[in-house]
Amino acid sequence: MLVLTLESSCDETSAAIIEDGKKILSNAVASQIPVHARYGGVVPELASRNHIRDIHPVIDQALERAQKTLDDIEGFAVTAGPGLVGSLLVGVETAKGLAFAKDRPCVGLNHLEGHLTTVLLDLDEVGTPEFPYVGLIASGGHSDIYIVHELGDYTLLGRTRDDAAGEAFDKVAKMLGLPYPGGVEIDRLAKTGDPAAIDFPRPMWTRKNLDFSFSGLKTAVLQHLEEHGIPEGQALNDLCASFQEAVVDVLVMKVMTAAHQNDIGRVVLSGGVACNSRLRQAMRAAGDEADVDIFIAPASLCTDNAAMLGAVAEFYLQQLDAPGFTSHGLKARGSMPLGVSKRTKARTHR
Repeated sequence: MLVLTLESSCDETSAAIIEDGKKILSNAVASQIPVHARYGGVVPELASRNHIRDIHPVIDQALERAQKTLDDIEGFAVTAGPGLVGSLLVGVETAKGLAFAKDRPCVGLNHLEGHLTTVLLDLDEVGTPEFPYVGLIASGGHSDIYIVHELGDYTLLGRTRDDAAGEAFDKVAKMLGLPYPGGVEIDRLAKTGDPAAIDFPRPMWTRKNLDFSFSGLKTAVLQHLEEHGIPEGQALNDLCASFQEAVVDVLVMKVMTAAHQNDIGRVVLSGGVACNSRLRQAMRAAGDEADVDIFIAPASLCTDNAAMLGAVAEFYLQQLDAPGFTSHGLKARGSMPLGVSKRTKARTHR
């Protein structure tokens, strides 16, 4: 099946053409970083306006790069949530309109499900994990650990209780006066810093659950800055490396614990924070030490993009009864939980 997928949950507008849920024929992305940089973060109203401007050009780019037309498309899929409702609406209504015009089916997808299953696409340099596997989503809005039993079947093991990892990176970068997006800049500066220079706390390190909390770490950085001032030069690099190491340590420890507790030898890292060079390095080292296979998509597929929806788009479209237009009441949802919590399952079965 030839599918056109759309992603507009936050500040990237993206369209992709995917063949048989595996092969990426094209993946066009319009970034809004220059738009939001002056504000130090995403402004929802500006994001939705720019999606309106960019959505049809990125669709045209995706079709042109794949050497296809809309008449060739057999199904449409779009991120329906979670995300910024104004941004999601642009993608959802565009997908529904195209599907109606071409009399093709259209399905709404969970953004998190896309991140978890990116590695199921044909990515020669990554390999494809067997089911089940443990998946860590580390991004600006999420720090979640799941068991992916198979497509459409997920168990939530742990999640952030406050700030997500990517949010902590961006807020600390803003404290330091670094340019937006801050996570990228911290990663760059940390490469020449000493990760042991400052002993920042590892939040929830001793807790037996698999949840995350990064607000306390953010506060620890703020208190350090209030006491010592904003550093420059090598001292700035050291602070970035020390903060980054604290985040990475917690992410790696929690996801490897999840794999061990559930006797699963495969871990998938996804989400925008998966672009962080130190996290990628630490995950692979931990996998080697524990004899766990680590799967990490290329950085271009870790940040928000439409290609990452390819595997789940094919899966849900194939379940529909007829090839004609249907959208099953598809609408944008700011909140869209994925999977069943393991704790909920435990309570249910008592």
